[in-house]
Amino acid sequence: MRKGLFALAAVGLLATGSIAACGNDDSGSNSGSTSGDSAVGKVGIILPDTKSSQRWGTDDPKFLKAAFDAAGVQADIQNAQGDKTAFQTIADGMISSGVSVLMIVNLDSGTGKAVLEKAKKAGIATIDYDRLTLSGGADYYVSFDNVKVGELQGQGLVKCLEDKKYTKPIVAELNGSPTDNNATLFAQGYNSVLDPKYTDGTFTKGPNQDVPDWDNAQAGTIFEQMLTSNKKIQGVLAANDGLGNAAISVLKKNKLNGQVPVTGQDATVQGLQNILAGDQCMTVYKAIKKEADAASELAIALAKKQKPTTATGTTKDPESGTEVPSVLLDPQSITKENVKDVIADGFVTKDAVCTADFAKACTDAGIS
Repeated sequence: MRKGLFALAAVGLLATGSIAACGNDDSGSNSGSTSGDSAVGKVGIILPDTKSSQRWGTDDPKFLKAAFDAAGVQADIQNAQGDKTAFQTIADGMISSGVSVLMIVNLDSGTGKAVLEKAKKAGIATIDYDRLTLSGGADYYVSFDNVKVGELQGQGLVKCLEDKKYTKPIVAELNGSPTDNNATLFAQGYNSVLDPKYTDGTFTKGPNQDVPDWDNAQAGTIFEQMLTSNKKIQGVLAANDGLGNAAISVLKKNKLNGQVPVTGQDATVQGLQNILAGDQCMTVYKAIKKEADAASELAIALAKKQKPTTATGTTKDPESGTEVPSVLLDPQSITKENVKDVIADGFVTKDAVCTADFAKACTDAGIS
């Protein structure tokens, strides 16, 4: 699946003139004016939703906008709000408006492929951001090492269960959306850690189910059904913080929170608070600013009609077999011992995490 990383070459001189504004979190366009330099193209960016993770409504738009503003490159950033029709409509509008680069976070590979094909026919450079569009043929792919994300989740759950000294604990798995290739990669990673434990009898494989569209409400219903059918579940591999919180909410109703380790991903404020409270075992921090900066640097070079200089890093599309030039960044495991690292990195603020209910836990965790 992975053949390593590559570094993007430094982009040349920044364009002069006024800076373009980015789009918003709904499907309406909010493009700004350009400097009038016809040599610099416009970049269209479509984000997927604001429900599956807080990052799509807050973090990514902020970091992407800052990068394009600094480079003087016009960017139209919009969010499809989980609507496949809106996703296609936004893409059609961006293509018609004359973007020279289109960056997407697909809702599923079918929708994403259709959009990428339209863009390529129009001579537009394409970037898969965070999620690879299977058989989509994007020119570039920027993401984290998603198999490693899953490995960290599996390793984290193993440690937490071992710390609990449970004997042959039953582990439930709440996987991400079956239409998201990242969810497949996460599962590949954590199952590479958990499957040997199931095979040798150290752990017991419990219920295992995908959560459509990463929907947290559905995750709660699914996990409640899991726990009803098997009250001896002692560990939950949840693929992100939203799914993890859904499981924790059910565990709280059954007075089992804190007793059943739950994993997560994304280092959301809620996830970090759950960790500080002892209800969540760990999360995975993906430094989204680094991902946004890497993707922006690539898009800026393409908008300026420069060919990015790359090494040999590629990701193999498992459907088409195509090797897609890629930037894959390293994720970090976060537990109560290093929650402070996420705050120190500026990803979330102390004020957001260390509210009154978590003040003591923050102090105990060395967050000052």
